[in-house]
Amino acid sequence: QVHVVESGGGLVQPGGSLRLSCAASGSIFGIHAMGWYRQGPGKQRELVARITNSGSTNYADSVKGRFTISRDNVKNTVYLQMSSLKPEDTAVYSCKIDFLLGNAWGQGTQVTVSS
Repeated sequence: QVHVVESGGGLVQPGGSLRLSCAASGSIFGIHAMGWYRQGPGKQRELVARITNSGSTNYADSVKGRFTISRDNVKNTVYLQMSSLKPEDTAVYSCKIDFLLGNAWGQGTQVTVSS
């Protein structure tokens, strides 16, 4: 059993920053990649950022230069540092862990960017 838990979401003003955390626990073996996805109101879920076991990263064009993904392999935790937040960043952010034989999703954490 693998459990994935996100934290760090909340309400922030435009231009502000938030740091999301995603911790995996349980029977964890063979993690291939960890990533953050988001789904805004009335929108499709999209990839925000992803980091592989080798350290390669991918970012959505809309967040490049503002968001940074990182991981702590010892803690099996992935982070998403979000800066210069915009109202259009408002969404439910979910963490996905890719394993050799499948994947696991977290429950999601709400990020709201508003004055």
